[in-house]
Amino acid sequence: MRRLAPALALGAAALVAVAGCGTQQGTVALGNVKLAAADAVQQSAQKAETVTSYSADVVLDAKGDEKSTGKVQGSMLYQSQPELAVDIRLDTIAFGGQNVPGGARAILSGETVYVKSEMLNRIGGVTTPWVRVPISKVDAQGQTEIRKFMDQARQFDLAGTVKLLTASKDVKAVGTEAVGGVDTTHYSGTFPVAEAAQLVDPAERQKLQESLSHAKNVTFDLWADAQSLPRKVTLSGSEKNATFNLTALFKGFNEPVNIAAPPADQVGDLPEGRGGN
Repeated sequence: MRRLAPALALGAAALVAVAGCGTQQGTVALGNVKLAAADAVQQSAQKAETVTSYSADVVLDAKGDEKSTGKVQGSMLYQSQPELAVDIRLDTIAFGGQNVPGGARAILSGETVYVKSEMLNRIGGVTTPWVRVPISKVDAQGQTEIRKFMDQARQFDLAGTVKLLTASKDVKAVGTEAVGGVDTTHYSGTFPVAEAAQLVDPAERQKLQESLSHAKNVTFDLWADAQSLPRKVTLSGSEKNATFNLTALFKGFNEPVNIAAPPADQVGDLPEGRGGN
């Protein structure tokens, strides 16, 4: 498992107003080089793959029937070196008219996921603040609540999210804007879900297709800085009275992060068959 990345969010989206001064014929100046918009998005995806650490703030809104309407909002720290570690905080988790009290937090360290959630503890009958689940058992019977949480956290993945945008056939540069105090070029376009799904790892493909099954195309906006790093990404889609809107802000590229497993005396094991079937 290389990343804890977007399933709910790879399938989500956010409508953002197109602002700024338009560039001519879909090209943009990057330093002294002019790149076609499609090439610029491809370069941004390649640059995202080289990032070894970052932080992200994400808001996902979904509207549809009673069960599919909700909101997820949170933040994440990610590092791939010297070893993979992820710290995700979901301050708001609300779907189907139900809220997760206190939100949730997950830390991926080595081959173990540590989850802190009042609701999960009630379901699992655990008295310690944190629950420990080996990665190898996340998909096992009895760990469905852990899997749901990890799927919700997938909207935070930088490289996976930007890679989807390279399936676009109509992307264009629409202006320049500052994002978090950094000058960026704003691109806008759509991508077909079926083609974008072929760009992700086979293990994630089915989840992506399921999460986007009600939309044939997804609209996106990308704000990339002068180094082609993606500073902001929005995804949006609608089909049959269902809509999804995601906004992800990325920062702290390749800066040191502090991710540590919780203290041992605050961690317990989730009993077999108590993960919420």
